[in-house]
Amino acid sequence: MPGLLRGVARTAVVAGTATAVSNRVSRRQANKWAQQEEYSPAYMSPQAPPSEQAPPPAAAPSSDPVERLTELAELRDRGVLTDEEFAAAKAKVLEG
Repeated sequence: MPGLLRGVARTAVVAGTATAVSNRVSRRQANKWAQQEEYSPAYMSPQAPPSEQAPPPAAAPSSDPVERLTELAELRDRGVLTDEEFAAAKAKVLEG
């Protein structure tokens, strides 16, 4: 039973982290678009933000630490995670 609870708790933490990161990225993009519209010349038509798409469904977190570290590295390389966020997530994976 403790193993099951640990797995459920880990899944909840990963899902919560993914949600927080997704929300943070959305806020950053909204701020960036607002700044672009603010500084665009008057003769240009207002720029419409790219069509908002629903994020892809979150895959179940991998139990393999190597796969999880690879996923985190990809997020960092795409700019979704900062170096500090990557380091913190990496430490959690390596502890776990």
